[in-house]
Amino acid sequence: MLRLGSREQWSPLGAAGVTALADLATDTTCAVQRLLGGRMFASRLAAMGVSIGAELTVLRNNRSGPVVVMVRGTRIALGRREAGKVLVEIGSAAAEARSDD
Repeated sequence: MLRLGSREQWSPLGAAGVTALADLATDTTCAVQRLLGGRMFASRLAAMGVSIGAELTVLRNNRSGPVVVMVRGTRIALGRREAGKVLVEIGSAAAEARSDD
């Protein structure tokens, strides 16, 4: 637990290796770890195939405009604000964790 005056600060990104989808480069593969929106946001993303544990590949992220990703064989475009609320784990560690299940 953090105390007032502590140098450590709480971060919504949580553990190391977790970052916002909006910050990833094109051709990056990742796995969804957390959604920072409410129930309606999570429900809407789930309807498009984006849920906890889903593997995503960033197809386009030009740092302006929508972030285009491939999820479960479907291309979807997320607004920058939406993509900022999707926290992901980058790389093969995420894929390996799912393959062990």
